[in-house]
Amino acid sequence: MIRTYTIVPNDYQIAGSISSEIKKLIKNLEMDSALIKRLSIACYEAEINMIIHSKGGNIYLYVDNEWITLNFNDIGPGIKNISLAMEPGFSTADQVAQSMGFGAGLGLCNIKKNADMFSIQSSPQGTNLKIAFRRKGEST
Repeated sequence: MIRTYTIVPNDYQIAGSISSEIKKLIKNLEMDSALIKRLSIACYEAEINMIIHSKGGNIYLYVDNEWITLNFNDIGPGIKNISLAMEPGFSTADQVAQSMGFGAGLGLCNIKKNADMFSIQSSPQGTNLKIAFRRKGEST
């Protein structure tokens, strides 16, 4: 299964709708509830990060017999310091995002904690976050 979703920057009205749709798709595959929970948390955090911090982009969902893989590709402005962004509580979210309860600085930490595989690269042209979850067996 392959699906593509488009993220519109600063579209807080639909924030979380893509991760909800992905959660429903994965539930229909009759996956373990712990796996669904981990995937849902990581996907939501990544979707929100794209809405808050990027100029838009795409989410690609790939499902095969062994893995559920999500690629989050945005078109900038990039993460200036990935190491700092990985620290709990560090946030560059603006006042608008924070006033709506977003931008606590836990997104990347929660994503990494819940995924079986985590990879991130960033430049001013954009950020690529790839996370994957084993379909069989539990791991974190």
